[in-house]
Amino acid sequence: MMDKNELIQKWLNNELTYEEQNAFDTLDDAPFLKEIIEEGKRFSAEKHSKTTDFKTLEKRLADKKKTRWIQIIPRIAAVLLISFGLFYFINNPKNITYNTKYSENKTITLPDNSIVELNELSNLTYQAKNWKNNRTLQLKGEAFFDVEKGMRFDVNTAKGTVSVLGTEFNVLDRDSIFKVSCYEGLVQVSYQNKMIKLPAGKEFTLVNGIEQNTNTALAEPKWLKNMSVFDNIPLVDVIKELESQYNVTVELSIKNKQTNFTGAFTNNNIESALKAITQPLNLSYEIKNNTEIIISDEPN
Repeated sequence: MMDKNELIQKWLNNELTYEEQNAFDTLDDAPFLKEIIEEGKRFSAEKHSKTTDFKTLEKRLADKKKTRWIQIIPRIAAVLLISFGLFYFINNPKNITYNTKYSENKTITLPDNSIVELNELSNLTYQAKNWKNNRTLQLKGEAFFDVEKGMRFDVNTAKGTVSVLGTEFNVLDRDSIFKVSCYEGLVQVSYQNKMIKLPAGKEFTLVNGIEQNTNTALAEPKWLKNMSVFDNIPLVDVIKELESQYNVTVELSIKNKQTNFTGAFTNNNIESALKAITQPLNLSYEIKNNTEIIISDEPN
């Protein structure tokens, strides 16, 4: 059934069908709206009258109109406001946003059937309108993309932009790490007026302004299999990832906090994760209250 504002608009344009006219006549405001129009018609006719008492009639009409319009202006303003809001809603693109919480992943199907796997604590935003000709997204956090072939596909982050035509790749933009891994096809990374092309099996990492170009033999990012993988990454950033994965607070009580870590930890068992991080570096850990952890270079 047509809504009230559509009926009013079609009535003003004299476009109502017989059934729609009946529906309009049942509106509570129908008599009021008709009166506005009739009042306008009468006023238009009367102001051209040759009646000798025109001045008196004009004064009465003005008084009547003044009183009536004081009453109806708020209602007309409300109708116009609603109509403008509907016009803006229909004719302007709407941002679609996805967010993930601790230990939450989301699978997102884009309008062109491209697939995005959004990792935890991440944010993805895009405009659905005209998506076919403007495939652009904003990413905070981490996501894996399986892109359908078509127009250029851009992933914008705070540190750089990743552009492809159709491929599989992973983008991580969190804390001091910006990392792009290409699993299929070719991707282009743009940042700070630089441009780098990554074929399948290559990774680009920017950590605290330092670039790294490495190989990857993986078919997909490990986080899709509940694993977090690191290649010569500062330990403090590894700890931040551990905190986000398990929603815990870690106190890093070691002498050399500039230590780097290469390895991986599971995202579904905190004891195993802590052992995977601490044992290769000869560190120890202690869990307090299930949510507080101390990692130190002192033996337990």
